[in-house]
Amino acid sequence: MSLESRRRALEAARLFHPNPDAIQAPLFHSDNPFFLAADKVQVKYEMLRARDLDGLRVNRAAELFGYSRPAFYLIMAAFEERGMLGLLDEPRGRRGPLKLSPAILEFVRGASADLSGARLALEIQERFGVSLHRRTVERLR
Repeated sequence: MSLESRRRALEAARLFHPNPDAIQAPLFHSDNPFFLAADKVQVKYEMLRARDLDGLRVNRAAELFGYSRPAFYLIMAAFEERGMLGLLDEPRGRRGPLKLSPAILEFVRGASADLSGARLALEIQERFGVSLHRRTVERLR
């Protein structure tokens, strides 16, 4: 894989490091094409490895790899919890409607068309213990 195609793949997968110039670690400034400062996951992994195997202090490892000390600890916790998947960034934003469970969606879709949004919201409150605005219920329909 060429360097350019690797960069394109990283960008497409949203794994491109936002500031590869901030990385001072010698690994990423060597002639070895394996180490690419633009590869965010690789940079995170090598930062953790530098601390665990090379014995670098947390603040020095974070500095060399372009992260803050608090970010280092977040990355380390995610890696310990999920392994390599923990090095991937979580998608930004909310993960969907907070109150609308599949059971509530099914209930709304199966409800009589004669019920008003306010009445259906009241039934949802009584049945599921979830308070929804009448307009939310009407938009669901």
